[in-house]
Amino acid sequence: MSPRHLHASALLAGQWRAQVTPLTAGWDFAGLRIADLPPGGCARFPTAEDEAVVLPLSGSCRVECDAGSFDVDLAGRADVFAGPSDFAYLPRDCLATVTSAAGGRFAIGTARARRALAARYGAAAGVPVELRGAGPCSRLVRNFLMPDTFGADRLIACEVITPAGNWSSYPPHKHDEERPGECVLEEIYYYEIAAGPGGPGLGYQRVYGTPERPADVLAEVRTGDVVLVPHGWHGPSMAAPGYDMYYLNVMAGPAAERAWLACDDPAHAFVRDAWRGQPPDPRISA
Repeated sequence: MSPRHLHASALLAGQWRAQVTPLTAGWDFAGLRIADLPPGGCARFPTAEDEAVVLPLSGSCRVECDAGSFDVDLAGRADVFAGPSDFAYLPRDCLATVTSAAGGRFAIGTARARRALAARYGAAAGVPVELRGAGPCSRLVRNFLMPDTFGADRLIACEVITPAGNWSSYPPHKHDEERPGECVLEEIYYYEIAAGPGGPGLGYQRVYGTPERPADVLAEVRTGDVVLVPHGWHGPSMAAPGYDMYYLNVMAGPAAERAWLACDDPAHAFVRDAWRGQPPDPRISA
């Protein structure tokens, strides 16, 4: 197994079902925690030098932090395929608590932050949803914490639904250089794959580099797995036939301006032209 592909069983850390920090990832900015809470369960953590977003993957919760006495209920959702969720943004240097009366699974994306911004609530109804690609490259993207949709210091995050048999994160792209049209962003992929009649589902993720900065990942991914992308071309993310794929992307980088700027692999960029005139996959809708 590639060290950039982290199986769910290798991510357990104390109260967290999964934990990725800049230290464990070997980089500088992006992090992720996943909490599985039983009914009445609670996860308490200091944000320290990170800003954070609390995103229900399944279930509802109450989020509290001692920055401005912030206290909000998140209605959440049944599961990641059920539509967008509301969320809570938390600043650095606060003590946060996530409590769930009925239990559920909650993602906490983080980024090293320079500024302590105000804690805020993000409504599910306000999450921009877009269709990308066409035909077998159709996917649904929920841009809940992108630079042009919700304010933060460095943290960037979105969710992607890829219907069974489709490809997403395609054409392959990268964001590991500071130049016009591209910026440096570390990226975390966290996956949940819908089960089929026979049991758990699966998908695949490709990451590859350059001779100067090699990378070589072709990973079979299942629910709870993580793939780390410090640099290199990433994509496609492939949903195996029979199994819808979800992934959460958490990104952060060193640029003075918070932006998501990526460039396509020129060897595969032509596929965008092939989508013209193709209808989107009817299984998804914005």
